[in-house]
Amino acid sequence: MKKVLLISLIALSISFVQAQKVNFKVKGSDTVLPLTQKEAEVYMKKNAGSSIMVTGGGSGVGISALLSGTTDIAQSSRSLKLDEKMKLNDAGKAFKETIIAYDALAVIVNPANKVSKLTREQLEGIYTGKITNWKQVGGDDMKIVVYSRETSSGTYEFFKEHVLNKKNYASSALLMPATGAIVQSVSQTKGAIGYVGLAYIEKSVKTIDVSYDKGKTYVTPNVENAKSKKYPITRPLYYYYLATTEKLISPYIKFVLSAEGQKIVLQEGYVPLN
Repeated sequence: MKKVLLISLIALSISFVQAQKVNFKVKGSDTVLPLTQKEAEVYMKKNAGSSIMVTGGGSGVGISALLSGTTDIAQSSRSLKLDEKMKLNDAGKAFKETIIAYDALAVIVNPANKVSKLTREQLEGIYTGKITNWKQVGGDDMKIVVYSRETSSGTYEFFKEHVLNKKNYASSALLMPATGAIVQSVSQTKGAIGYVGLAYIEKSVKTIDVSYDKGKTYVTPNVENAKSKKYPITRPLYYYYLATTEKLISPYIKFVLSAEGQKIVLQEGYVPLN
């Protein structure tokens, strides 16, 4: 009897280990990219034989890949658009949405720029092309060079909706293919302005305090202010996947949502769920 029980326990433990072994692809948001890379790296170390391939390209790219069946998880810094939901439904692809963390969108300038705070209205003016010189917002007489993510980016969409009040970007805005490219360009251009997720902030750029009450209070973009919801430009970060692949990826999703996974969220410069 003991021998049978021992064999059963060994079989159970082997099946448990195998259940944690995963093999899938993640694609999409550049904002979520560093977080997923770290979560996947830790998961693969803990679960030998697992393979998680992670690439960026933008939220829209990830969602398109989910539709075409070339990725298992679409990582996104925005929620699905109505037409994307309809395409998935029309294709008979039931999908799941999981919020894995939160992020604050920081406005950055070159460290040589003496401007350190802006109102939402001033940001709208800059990004729609109505404000073109830093002297118009208390800075030096210097042309503003506007950097933005490209249109396939969820960050582009979010900034347009929540900062520009759905107004169009100026035609002069320079659209960049990746968040890292914005950081690099702003660090090298004295009159530049850009926006990036908190995890991308480096010493080579300066963050701007933002006011959403017409200049009464300005809030610094950081994890603490994003967690307390004091900082106004915060957003959830998502994983989208098909119901048919849920079983395949659920051990990894559970890990990301676990205390250990959420600790990684904080370590990587994002805002944990709790």
